[in-house]
Amino acid sequence: MTMIDGMLQELEMEAQTTKRVLERVPDAQLGWRPHAKARTLGELALHVAMVPGAVAQLAMTPSPAPAPQFGADPSPAKAADLLLVLDQSIADAKRTLSGVDDAKATEMWTVTADGREVFSVPRIAFLRSIMLNHWYHHRGQLSMYLRQLNVPVPSIYGPSADENPFT
Repeated sequence: MTMIDGMLQELEMEAQTTKRVLERVPDAQLGWRPHAKARTLGELALHVAMVPGAVAQLAMTPSPAPAPQFGADPSPAKAADLLLVLDQSIADAKRTLSGVDDAKATEMWTVTADGREVFSVPRIAFLRSIMLNHWYHHRGQLSMYLRQLNVPVPSIYGPSADENPFT
């Protein structure tokens, strides 16, 4: 088993958890935001749905890679679109990363902006930090958005105040 194989197993397990959170996003509240500086519910939920595939593809680009250009956050037309985007994102991540050997995974990968190095890390470290940890961070934010909207929060790593998978 390669390092990437273990990461793909984690991705698959966490995708099921993320799906449970995205299923709760209310269509009528996509434009809601908890603060003027925060993303809307729709923007954050779409970001959560898109992260794995987009980050996997970025991590496998040739080094040095240009830093991504971030524009306005897109929002889904309807909440049901989130699950379709998540499914495609997970499929893209699996397709992009399957077959990556440990040598490629541990190869240093550099991102540049305007001719200067922004960072240089092993590809596997970038995938762990951004494809997975960053994804979990935003999924946690999304669960707090749901709580603030009085939407029942699903179990993520154990019982929530609304759902207990152990009973």
